[in-house]
Amino acid sequence: MTAAKRPPSDQAGFFWKTKTLEQMSDGEWESLCDGCARCCLEKLEDEETGQIYFTHVSCKLLDAGLCVCKDYPNRQKKVADCVRLTPENVRTLNWLPPSCGYRLVAEGRDLYWWHPLISGDPNTVHEAGVSVRGRVWGTEDECEVADLEDHIVKWPSVIPKRARLKKRPLPKA
Repeated sequence: MTAAKRPPSDQAGFFWKTKTLEQMSDGEWESLCDGCARCCLEKLEDEETGQIYFTHVSCKLLDAGLCVCKDYPNRQKKVADCVRLTPENVRTLNWLPPSCGYRLVAEGRDLYWWHPLISGDPNTVHEAGVSVRGRVWGTEDECEVADLEDHIVKWPSVIPKRARLKKRPLPKA
């Protein structure tokens, strides 16, 4: 049985299609982040199955309204389990959301219409319903670790229907 062929990419000339992850400049690498902040949600892993469960509890440094880290340059000093994404680990991390730009590029897939590199607008990630904006219950400082199971949600592991469209939907009249 052979794998289904992907249609030709209309993103063929862009840097994420012409360079390996390792060849990208720091600026190019950082621009792969779509600004959804799903990776900043607390996650639980089933020790027996390896299954990852997202919660709607965020890292204490996440500004959930803006979907940005409040102290990005110092995040790893302030949050012991903050993972810095690298070309090596994005290929193996099993908790990156399915919509993650790093994950998509590592898998050789195209970015979605709402990714800021495609749309030219950092707000389309919110418009498409991909970001955590308006969906975070609270921060890790407001939730006991033992209570995280009570905050498991499915939406971070699912790509919303409008986000899966090939093009930006027309505004409703």
